[in-house]
Amino acid sequence: MDTKKNQLSRREALKLFGTGIVGVAMATTGIGSIAARNIKQDEPRVARRKQKGSSNMPSLLGFGMMRFPTRSDKSIDEELTLSMIDYAYKHGVNYFDTAFNYHGGTSEIFAGKALKRYPRESFYLATKMPGWLVTSLDKAKEIFETQLERCQVDYFDYYLLHSISREADYLRVYEEYGTLEYLIEEKKAGHIRNLGFSFHGSNELFDKMLEKYDWDFVQIQINYYDWDQIDAKYLYHRLEEKGIPCIVMEPIRGGMLAKLTPDAEAVLKEVNPDKSVASWALRYVASLPGVLTVLSGMSAMEHVVDNVNTLSTEFEPLNDKERVALDKALNIFLKTRPIRCTACKYCMPCKFGVDIPANFMHYNKCVNESNIPERDSQTPEEFERRKKIFLEGYYAIPEEERADKCRLCGRCERSCPQRLKIADEMYRITEFVKSLQ
Repeated sequence: MDTKKNQLSRREALKLFGTGIVGVAMATTGIGSIAARNIKQDEPRVARRKQKGSSNMPSLLGFGMMRFPTRSDKSIDEELTLSMIDYAYKHGVNYFDTAFNYHGGTSEIFAGKALKRYPRESFYLATKMPGWLVTSLDKAKEIFETQLERCQVDYFDYYLLHSISREADYLRVYEEYGTLEYLIEEKKAGHIRNLGFSFHGSNELFDKMLEKYDWDFVQIQINYYDWDQIDAKYLYHRLEEKGIPCIVMEPIRGGMLAKLTPDAEAVLKEVNPDKSVASWALRYVASLPGVLTVLSGMSAMEHVVDNVNTLSTEFEPLNDKERVALDKALNIFLKTRPIRCTACKYCMPCKFGVDIPANFMHYNKCVNESNIPERDSQTPEEFERRKKIFLEGYYAIPEEERADKCRLCGRCERSCPQRLKIADEMYRITEFVKSLQ
């Protein structure tokens, strides 16, 4: 393989987006004929793209079911979430992505309840095999049967080997135990329509995975932050070379790219004052011609409305002026050094009770709002103002869940898709808080 093909800068990648195909108009099958009865002509409809080698027409916007709004007891807010799903469905979203472990195991159950209200042929449902829970082939079979029951379906439109990141784990679970062969048999039996994998590993492992099977699709993390930071461009171009449809996760990086620092946001607002910051992230990914569906874990109705408007049939790839602005805004944002957490919660629960995502999200919120206190570069008044904001937010986290309760054991790091040095970041936050006291 000519690796030079993959050595593209972020700006060069953005130039490729001009060749992206604008979303296909609504198909005459599936939810098009159903939802159209309840939607006005001038309301937005999410674009669709045809899957290579298939008659499938998934929506350009996919509904990620990992970040539903929750109640105070952390259970899914069913009433609000159903209204969000209904709005998305009504406006053309037909791809729904869940997993065995999302929302503590309740996401698949809720997905079944929500989607049961629609004709089965009107939507595509994706879920995943949690390899880290598979201890034998019988366990894999048990999990798969449980997923069918939870989701109240006879088949999955898209099924993934979840979060492939280490070769040894893959070999043990999918080859030694025979789980991959089992899933292939389930596909032959019609219980899986498309078989793929989601990925969080090295480029070398990715190349090996592509040779394991004639995958129908692959799900990778792409956003304008990670295009160079974790070499997402390499993964994307390898899929293009192989002609494998690409489904994108974390386009807004767990919400991190929905709110940048004020000076970075100002660059974007100068070009498109009426567009949300999050919409830039979605358009960045959707402008890539090899992308089939862009998943967004929407947790509020305004997210759904904004995303539907952004990826509607009126979608336009980023133009030259926007590419330059986005590159400039990112360079400004990168100087702030946020923690690269997406709040996926794969690291949870912590054995010692630390709420890892909550600590990271508080720190990043202060970064994005320019509220990190820096004694040497700020006036005494400004330093005290930022210090007050930072500490109030930190102490709002329950005492037993704060960063200073971290034992630095590092167990959580094995589960992190972003490969974060969680213990190091916890120590950094702890020492930072001490310096402010």
